[in-house]
Amino acid sequence: QVQVVESGGGLVQTGGSLRLSCVVSGRTIDSTGMGWVRQAPGKEREFVAYAAWVNGRTYYADSVQGRFTISRDNAKNTVYLQMNSLKPEDAAVYYCALLRKGNYQWTSSYDYWGQGTQVTVSS
Repeated sequence: QVQVVESGGGLVQTGGSLRLSCVVSGRTIDSTGMGWVRQAPGKEREFVAYAAWVNGRTYYADSVQGRFTISRDNAKNTVYLQMNSLKPEDAAVYYCALLRKGNYQWTSSYDYWGQGTQVTVSS
């Protein structure tokens, strides 16, 4: 059984930083694309960042490009999201998920979601 557990969320001031972690158990992630998706209250889930497994490339939503960095440690079966220069509009529940198939920007392409970790940014 695949389990995904996110951690590292919390309350931070505008301009601050947080590092989210996502630990996967039940399968290895070394041949799986991994993504971060977020959902703010009253809004749809939206793509944040993706780390491909085949070429190591990373992709970001325009809203976080240059501020967030996704990375993966396949030996630890863990994916990270370093978030810098946080803004109030970054506040959301952040989810980690494994890409099943399809476009990495589509939340419907992901499988095995975690429970999420709350990020709150005070202004």
